[in-house]
Order: sequence, then structure tokens, then C-alpha cells
Amino acid sequence: MIELRGSRFAFISLFAMLFQVALPGGAQSGSFIISQHGHSVGTATVTFSGTTGGIDSTTLIKVAMQGLNYNLSKTERLTSTNHLKHAQLSATVNSSAVNITVAPDAAQFLVNVSANGQSTTNRLPLHPNAVLLPDFDPGALDTLLALAAAHNNAGIWAIIPKQTGSESPVILATYVDEQGTLDTKPITVHHIVATIAGAKTDLFAGPQNELLQAELPQQGFALVRNGFVLTPPAKAGAPPSPAPSAVAPASPAPPPAAPIQQ
Repeated sequence: MIELRGSRFAFISLFAMLFQVALPGGAQSGSFIISQHGHSVGTATVTFSGTTGGIDSTTLIKVAMQGLNYNLSKTERLTSTNHLKHAQLSATVNSSAVNITVAPDAAQFLVNVSANGQSTTNRLPLHPNAVLLPDFDPGALDTLLALAAAHNNAGIWAIIPKQTGSESPVILATYVDEQGTLDTKPITVHHIVATIAGAKTDLFAGPQNELLQAELPQQGFALVRNGFVLTPPAKAGAPPSPAPSAVAPASPAPPPAAPIQQ
């Protein structure tokens, strides 16, 4: 009986390990620092888990700085090929609350928004390779990188959760690989520039296309995976210290756009 139990637990452990590594596209759970001009102003965490139907993810974001208190929670279900099945987003921006759901409905995306005591419904064209892209969201950027790798940087769209929701094509350009360290170990870093609604984001990804760092279009903001250092840094003063804290910089730039603007 002891041997049988041991074999059973060994089988369960092996199955769990195989199931965990079955996540496609290099998606990796992780914690990130949000900084502005090299000063830490918040944190973001993303958790991916494989399911029989694809991928589940949870993202938590917190920014606390002068002029901006931003908290976001997003749960998302994706197919095994990183196509959106359902997303639920809840956020507060300087005490104003908003809730958004996005899901495919026939040949469209159905976007339901509840904010400021009002509810709206919008329908957007259903682009298969679309990513729901809130501000400071490492999970969304991970999914974008996975889709870009699978589709040769073509046909990617962003669903932008502002106002009643909109879409924008994502124009991607691949640059020469760079170098960095992750937990002090050398790592080759892919450099991709994403242009979304006219704004550019520099994305730095690992060998499996997992997000390591993003230089965001909001003035001076960056998103850096804990333990990652780009060498040399993308900008002076970056990356921030790996110890997260939500301390506002001495002279903050104007805050980024809120997820919803009514």
C-alpha cells in the first residue's frame, strides 16, 4: 500500500508538472515594478494557469503617486492559442470605479462598461488576434508577445478599455537582440516596438517571448519584471530597484490616462 500510494503521488506530481508547462506562447507568471523616471510608483503581478479549455490569467495592478491612485484587477480566459474568450476588469482611478466585461459574441466583441452610475454596451469587430490592453498590464503584454510570435507580427489588434471601448491595430517591429540578466544570470533579450494608436511601446522579452520589461508611452513610465536588468538600460535611470514601493517621485510627470474616461 505504501508503494502504491507513493506511485500515485508521483504520478499526480508528474501530471501536474506536465500540465503546468503546457502553457503556450512563453506566458510566465511574475511580479513587476512600475516606475516613473526610475522611481518606483507601483507594482503589477500576473498569474497564468493552464486549464482543459486553454489559459486563465489574473492581473493585479496598484499605482500610488501624486495625482494618481490606480488599482486594477483583471481576470481573463484565453484559448490555448491565446484568443480571448472572456475578460472581467474592475478598476478604481482616484476613487472613481469602473467595471468592464469583454467577450466574443457571434462576429463581434461585446463590451459592457459600468462607470459613474451608468452602463453602456458597445460592439467591436471581432479580430481573432485581439488583446484587451489596460494601462500597466503585464499579462496583456505577455499575450500580445505570444500572438506576435505565433503570427509573425501581423494581424494583432488592441482592445482599448477607455470610454466605451475601441480597437486599434498593433504595428510591430523587431529590433536587434539585446542582453540582460534575470536573477543575476545572463539572458538574451528580444526587442520589439509596438505602435498602438500612434504611441510607441518598447517591449523587451526573454527567449520564450515572456515579458521582461516595457517602456510605456505614458511619460517616463516603465514596467520591469522583478530580478531583470537590461544592460545597458533602455533609458537613463532605469531599471528601478527590485524592491517594490509605492513612493511618489519628487517631481512627477502628468499621470497616465485612466482606463475609462467619461
